[in-house]
Amino acid sequence: MTQLKVAVIGCGSIAQNRHLLEYEANENVDITAVCDIVEERAMVTAEAFGAHSYTDYEELLNKEEVDLVSVCLPNYLHAPVSIAALNAGAHVLCEKPMATSRQESNEMIEAAERNGRKLMIAHNQRFVPSHQKAKQIIEAGEIGKVYSFRTTFGHGGPEGWSADGMNSWFFKEDEAFIGAMGDLGVHKADLLRHILGEEFTDVAGFVENNAKRDITVDDNAVCILRTGSGIVGTLTASWAYNAGEDNSTVIYGEKGILRLEDDPTYSLVAQYSNGDTVKYELGQIQSNDSGGQTSTGVIDHFVESVLEDKQPLIDGEEGKRSLEVIIAALESSESGKITKVEK
Repeated sequence: MTQLKVAVIGCGSIAQNRHLLEYEANENVDITAVCDIVEERAMVTAEAFGAHSYTDYEELLNKEEVDLVSVCLPNYLHAPVSIAALNAGAHVLCEKPMATSRQESNEMIEAAERNGRKLMIAHNQRFVPSHQKAKQIIEAGEIGKVYSFRTTFGHGGPEGWSADGMNSWFFKEDEAFIGAMGDLGVHKADLLRHILGEEFTDVAGFVENNAKRDITVDDNAVCILRTGSGIVGTLTASWAYNAGEDNSTVIYGEKGILRLEDDPTYSLVAQYSNGDTVKYELGQIQSNDSGGQTSTGVIDHFVESVLEDKQPLIDGEEGKRSLEVIIAALESSESGKITKVEK
């Protein structure tokens, strides 16, 4: 059995709660090295997973022969570190949003192609069972033509779970580039592109900071999106849902409505215009406040893509298209005008 050597760069919450645990659970992977600018965090993590500890990612890439690299860093470091890892010959799984600009995302894609390596962006919503089932239902034509949707992703904010609390990079524009819209909204942009099987063409965005003080990024964003075929809907992202998380999506079609992660018991409820209702219990979506973390499916898919030499479901091009929606929302909010999504 092939053992792939992985390095995890960045040992904050997303690495601790998702990447490291899921790599450890995958029998095809050996966690070889970890890196964090906070030396103690790197050392404690390395000891926990039997890995080598680094505080400098360039030193890690020079000294370690790794097959895979997870980039779990502040957004502004996604592109430079991913490119360095690709140039060092590793396949890269990068957290979302993939980059802070169009140019950076293009450079990441080019680096993957130039080095013949895989680049995957960690959009985990595509792997949620209710979302996969909804895509199947829509593709089979069961709810007919899709007219509209509403989707939201919100919780009380990263200070509740990020490694540095209120001092987190999430709140700093120079490190994060964008706030709730980049942290949460980009997930929903990616999900809807996937479920609807269409690209968004136009965005009207209100990207605001109206809840938290002393931060330089948005904490509440509401967007109206339109696809090429004319499906219109709303996407909201928030760090101000203080009483609990909302991670729901509702799809409205000519023959029925699909409610995803909108019911506490049933992860998918299909209501048909003929009066039928079908309720699916498909397992919980991953959340920041659910007790036992289930697998996101992201790491296993990435490992499988490398072992079987398959294109990852969310490659660099897919990650870039979802990022473009977020960039368009930001541009719309700044200009006060509807913005075209770049192709």
